[in-house]
Amino acid sequence: MEHSRKTPPDLVEHLGMLSHDLSNSLETILQAAYLLQEAKLEGTHKKWARMIDTAAREATHTNREIRKILEKQSTVVGQSPALSDAKD
Repeated sequence: MEHSRKTPPDLVEHLGMLSHDLSNSLETILQAAYLLQEAKLEGTHKKWARMIDTAAREATHTNREIRKILEKQSTVVGQSPALSDAKD
């Protein structure tokens, strides 16, 4: 018999709030990376701007996957307001 592990509601809520805050920070980084790329950078500066953009996009994807897991947990333990207010 398989036992499913349930995450305590307060932990799901806290992780949801942290994920939401991380989303806000990543959005700022993505916007700054976009503006840097619009600045017509040359050589290594352009490379660094691209690396920042790529890393922020990967982090956004990872955060979205974390939120999916938390959303599944929140349906088990009760809906988390931190997860319901922002969908990446």
